[in-house]
Amino acid sequence: MTDRLDPGVLDRALGAVLGSACGDALGAGYEGRYYNSLLPADPADLAMIGGGLGHWEEGEWTDDTQMALGILDVLAQRRGDGPVDLVAIGQNFLDWADTNPPDIGNHTSEVLQADVDAVDLRDWSDEVQELKGDDVGNGGLMRSAPVALMAPYDREAVAHLAAEASRLTHAHADSQEACVLWCEAIRQAIGGASPDSAAQWAELVASGLDLVNEDRRAVWKERIDKAVQLPQQDFNPNGWVVAAFQAALSAIAHTPVPGDEPSGHLGDALRTAVMIGHDTDTVAAIAGALVGARWGASALPEEWLDILHGTRRTGEPVVRAADLDDLVRSALGS
Repeated sequence: MTDRLDPGVLDRALGAVLGSACGDALGAGYEGRYYNSLLPADPADLAMIGGGLGHWEEGEWTDDTQMALGILDVLAQRRGDGPVDLVAIGQNFLDWADTNPPDIGNHTSEVLQADVDAVDLRDWSDEVQELKGDDVGNGGLMRSAPVALMAPYDREAVAHLAAEASRLTHAHADSQEACVLWCEAIRQAIGGASPDSAAQWAELVASGLDLVNEDRRAVWKERIDKAVQLPQQDFNPNGWVVAAFQAALSAIAHTPVPGDEPSGHLGDALRTAVMIGHDTDTVAAIAGALVGARWGASALPEEWLDILHGTRRTGEPVVRAADLDDLVRSALGS
């Protein structure tokens, strides 16, 4: 892959991972707050204040990025273009859950905080989902940013990993398909897709519809169209994976691209995502992965990157933006 990688691709790949982590940290202190209730009146006043459900530090990411690191670490250790070790990703998830993280979703907890081995994790996740029926959270989508890095020029490989990585904890079709569509859009943005208008963002996300089952394409097309047509407040609450998907797309599509500094759209879109309210860290993490891939890490505010940090697991050493940079480069083979 190294011989095909150019600086623009690297910047956009870094943007996907760092954009997601920044969105996560920006939204962490506002999680659970509803639209126009306890949120600042002006989005410009949003900051990485910490606090929230996990009593996070200023600039600290949450479970969204912790779980994303469980995928990114495996990609960074992979050699060549061989298959991704899903059992290793599952083991990372289990190891993370064993440290009793301060914030873990109910569905994720049911799957991971049980007596199960990594080799059996997908089957156990299927069982849990069957018992829960159509109840499915956004935990599979929130962590998916690194998936597009596994094969930036192979849409089928990325789609397969997106679905299977979701299935490790969230086996419902809604979650797997949301991850496939979002990761394909990220993959294209890393490759240079540059949407600016709401219609172009909708077209980008809909371009992966052929990767989902034929009988589900019309359902997803309607969901995508609603995301760019309806007011953002319609996607609060957003704990359901489809609502989180729509909220993130809505935030991106409804945030104007500044004429004087177009790349400022990245930071503005993350603020818009947080202002939707409810699951603010997750919606902003999902949005950050895609809009970060569109504009690149170079468009992220320095004041965010300077304080951005977190851990892989409770009690482990602190990881910072520069460490994520190194992991992304390793995952891309650069």
